[in-house]
Amino acid sequence: MDSGSYAARLNQVVVSDSRELDRVCEEVALALHRDGAEPPFDVASSDFAADPYLICADRYWRLRLLERPSIRTAAACSLWISAHVSREARVEVLEKWALGYAFITKDSVESAVELAQGTEEIVSHDTSAGDVAHFAALYHAGKLRSDFLFEELHRFLDASLLALAAGTHRQSALFTALRSFAAFGSPAVTTEHAVGLLDQAWRSTDRTRHVVDICLNGIQFATPFDGHGELLRDRAAEAVRDHPGDHMFRFRLATGLHMTGDHDAALSSIDTALRLLPAVGSRGSHKLLQEQYLTKREVIMEGRQRAALDAGHRQRLADREARHQERWARSEEEMRRRDEQLSSALRASEESARANHVRAVELVALFSSVIAFAVGSLQVTLTGDFSLRDRLLLIGAWGAAHALFALLVIGGTWLITRPRRT
Repeated sequence: MDSGSYAARLNQVVVSDSRELDRVCEEVALALHRDGAEPPFDVASSDFAADPYLICADRYWRLRLLERPSIRTAAACSLWISAHVSREARVEVLEKWALGYAFITKDSVESAVELAQGTEEIVSHDTSAGDVAHFAALYHAGKLRSDFLFEELHRFLDASLLALAAGTHRQSALFTALRSFAAFGSPAVTTEHAVGLLDQAWRSTDRTRHVVDICLNGIQFATPFDGHGELLRDRAAEAVRDHPGDHMFRFRLATGLHMTGDHDAALSSIDTALRLLPAVGSRGSHKLLQEQYLTKREVIMEGRQRAALDAGHRQRLADREARHQERWARSEEEMRRRDEQLSSALRASEESARANHVRAVELVALFSSVIAFAVGSLQVTLTGDFSLRDRLLLIGAWGAAHALFALLVIGGTWLITRPRRT
């Protein structure tokens, strides 16, 4: 098949039929790969959903890198991008391909020897701006990132010849984001330094969607620190506001919400991510992402169920404590009533004993007066020469005196022993 035939097939495809578009682009890419020819057409847009030329080129370079996942192949891809992709679409295509191909070939990290040999070839044929080294460095760094090799990524970005050959590209927001990713996962780097790099990339004027994704990815897999989940949740929420249809940012937001314990919102976010994940496109990447999202959903569900069980357990403990407090309050009230009853009984007993003592004193005083009166009256009656009238007057005076004495004794006793208010 000649170069015109490839383009003709792509020209005839119905763009509105996504499945047909995907099938035709895949067939043309396979034919190009089989014929040993690179895509002969140009790409004018970064529309990975509807531009047949870009979709076909994407399939082709994916096949090339799956077959030989090396920085040499990445360099060839970079040269093709420079020659065939328009300047307006170049940044998006370059970043998406470098990081995307790195993800699907992450199990093939090149050794130091292979890296050195490939770097030597790249540097000898590179442009003065280091464009090829830039793409190849991003591809290799993307593999290290996908494998969470934080220390290796840190060393590669800071000191490798390939990264140094990228020249001014090393100051880009994407390189800074990758450095922040490495810093977040490295136990030798402080969280403050990692957050500083994150903020530098996040606030950059050339921040792209891929920069945001790497920043969020770095926070997600960072060594735990205070405010970890909140930082991921807040930055991911900002990313979702800027890119509401991006399934990956919904996934990052679900992770942040899960880390902060908001399981219901996390479940809603991961379900949205699964709905937004396109059913067409690269079968390999779609399957990997779908498995990743489904695994996260299971983790969120487990956390949600565990939180529900913990909440139920805490509620049972609270109910048990409330019942214990209620029983304790009833017991205290019962003891208080019993104490009051006992105190009342003691007071009544004391009052009764006091009253009995008073009555006894009063009776003694009364009987003493009666006996004294009787004895005195008998003496007056039996002795002396008084007339009857005088005897009666004397006996009456004697009786009045004793009655007065008895009253004084009884009154004094009552006055002394009467109850007093305290």
